[in-house]
Amino acid sequence: MRDFDFVKACLDAGAHKAAEIPTEQLTFNEIFRSYCEQNSCGRYGKNYTCPPHVGEIAGLIRDIQKRETAVVWQTVHCLEDSFDFEGMTRGKDIHNAMTLRIAEQARAALGPDVLVLGAGGCFLCETCAVVTQEPCRFPGKAISSLEAYGIDVSKIGTVTDMKYINGVNTVTYFSGLFC
Repeated sequence: MRDFDFVKACLDAGAHKAAEIPTEQLTFNEIFRSYCEQNSCGRYGKNYTCPPHVGEIAGLIRDIQKRETAVVWQTVHCLEDSFDFEGMTRGKDIHNAMTLRIAEQARAALGPDVLVLGAGGCFLCETCAVVTQEPCRFPGKAISSLEAYGIDVSKIGTVTDMKYINGVNTVTYFSGLFC
């Protein structure tokens, strides 16, 4: 990807592992949209980067597939036990803050058309502007999730050396950039 080593940038930023792969090696599954519609996270319809506002899943999958290269990375976080929701949230916050830093580097190096996807919907605003029927406050920074675009994160390990499950009392988060 041009003259910038994004795998190294991800590792330097704190990623557990990172890899560059052709986007054709990603596995997609439209069933993720139905998981979003179940609204277990409470963000369905309440965030511009989440369904239904993020767009039709078939179109989002096509958007990824027309891009040639992906850099995917993961962070792994230790938990007190398998019910450590606070630890999971803390790990996700750390992961997504790192994703924002990498997104800034990617957009500076590759331009605004680079697509960066993270873990869960955008978290930049406490209340997304979609709720108050205003335009997105940070359209150049907002980050959607890999799953909202139909990417089966659990299959990333089949084309990289990254594991989806990294042991007892851990949680793993993934992000990616696509160009």
